[in-house]
Amino acid sequence: MTVIRSNSISGINSITAQSNSLNFYDTSGNTLSIGASVSGNVTGNVTGNVTGDVTADTITVGDKFISSAGVGIGTTDTAGRNAGVSTAIGTLIYNTTTKGVEVYDGTGWIAGLQSFLATGGTKDTTSRSGYTVHTFTGDETFVVTGPPEGKTMEVLVIGGGGGGPTGTGSGGSGAGGLLYSSTVPFSPGTFTIQVGGGGAGAVADNSLGTVGTPSFITNPGITSITALGGGTGSRNGATGSPGGSGGGAGGASVNGSNRPQTTGDQGPSGGLTGYGNDGGSTTGSSNYAGSGGGGAGQVGGPGGNPKGGDGGDGSPYSITGIATHYAGGGGGGHEYDLTPGAGGLGGGGNGGTATVPVGSGTANKGGGAGGNGGNQTAGSGGSGIIIIAYPTA
Repeated sequence: MTVIRSNSISGINSITAQSNSLNFYDTSGNTLSIGASVSGNVTGNVTGNVTGDVTADTITVGDKFISSAGVGIGTTDTAGRNAGVSTAIGTLIYNTTTKGVEVYDGTGWIAGLQSFLATGGTKDTTSRSGYTVHTFTGDETFVVTGPPEGKTMEVLVIGGGGGGPTGTGSGGSGAGGLLYSSTVPFSPGTFTIQVGGGGAGAVADNSLGTVGTPSFITNPGITSITALGGGTGSRNGATGSPGGSGGGAGGASVNGSNRPQTTGDQGPSGGLTGYGNDGGSTTGSSNYAGSGGGGAGQVGGPGGNPKGGDGGDGSPYSITGIATHYAGGGGGGHEYDLTPGAGGLGGGGNGGTATVPVGSGTANKGGGAGGNGGNQTAGSGGSGIIIIAYPTA
């Protein structure tokens, strides 16, 4: 380091820095302030205030920078932010957890600019190329923050399937109602997710099961989406309960009266299209062969010798990246050891006979339970599901 001591220094138009430091003092040892320009690169530590104009391509301090292209602020996650000590009021950071800019006001961090972020359910970014998929199999919240960046959601909502009845040749139960749209607009906020459970199978002889529980997406003031639970199939001499898809009619004896099937009542909800079908019917010559429950894509099949009616098929969707059927109806039961109805594609339970056990609806597909053949243990409906997908990029 070179030290120059003088009472005055004049005639300097510019200083070109060639060393780590260049200091000027007067005869009393005071640091001189030089009204001149400095050109070239300055490396090493600079202590104290720098006044005047500074011309540089980039000024970098730690992970912050100022350049002609922009200003970079500190980056950390929520844990690192919370671990900060004596944070100065007005400090700006970019939070990698919330994907947004935050400022400290002396008592806490206030969110400022924030990029799009959605959380909730099981979040998958690999099963469907180019898409992020959130799958909900239980009650939870779906939280959307930041601007949606022109994205729309693909949404599939399915209610719980109907529980099965007991009784001779009873009908298969209906699938949960199905709602779908590929163009649901995003709205920032917190959405309550409630996934419907399957209806319980009947316990007493010659009894009806229970209707499946609806599935909901709700946000007060923004949206309300409801997929109905599936109806239960009817037993001999009794009408089942309607639902998203209706339950099938119970089998009638030879030359006996018909048993009424139940209706599928799922309509549109919250801008999504609704899908649900009626259960199948029987005729007086059906000889205690129950009909199938309705599915999202098909009416339940009629019961008749030598077999029970098949459950209505559900509908296929590729929202997760794999084509999958959802919301199939339960197959009808048969009193005798003939052939019970098969469950519909999409989780419908198979019908039973006097010796063949009754099938339950498949969980997270909203399938209806199968019909009974002769007071065996009744099947239960399959629980529903909610799936939300949107482009990742």
